Amino acid sequence: MTIQPGERIPAGTLDILKDGVQPIATDEIFGGKKVVLFSVPGAFTPTCSAKHLPGYVEHYAQFRSRGIEVACIAVNDAYVMSAWAKAQNVPDGLLMLADGNGAFTRSLGLEMDATRFGMGLRGKRFALYAEDGVVKKLAVEAPGEFKVSGAEAMLAAIG
Repeated sequence: MTIQPGERIPAGTLDILKDGVQPIATDEIFGGKKVVLFSVPGAFTPTCSAKHLPGYVEHYAQFRSRGIEVACIAVNDAYVMSAWAKAQNVPDGLLMLADGNGAFTRSLGLEMDATRFGMGLRGKRFALYAEDGVVKKLAVEAPGEFKVSGAEAMLAAIG
């Protein structure tokens, strides 16, 4: 079942690369904060690298000026997410979260089966806005589309 606005982000642990791979609990990411979490099907993939992540990099200061944290998640490992962050000039503070086995993505009900493309289990392309761990807005893309989960769309949706 897909998480819905009004529901609490499930407890879980993701990974970040900081002095080695470090676990980070969802409570630490979302607790007491306003957060936009956006998901990409894979680091270094075409739409993710040309549009999705670059939009959040470009508009990062606008989110921060509204007191909103920004986090990117993918079903990739922390080393890949870190290398992608460097390649994309991701600013300090924009969290690059690895959900290596897809457990957190599954807990949100936002996984997709990309085995026919040789990619295994991945996360759907989506963005959500949460306040103190409660989802307020959720935008999930239709397969193959990029219309509702980009930075500009989320800034407009949050208002």
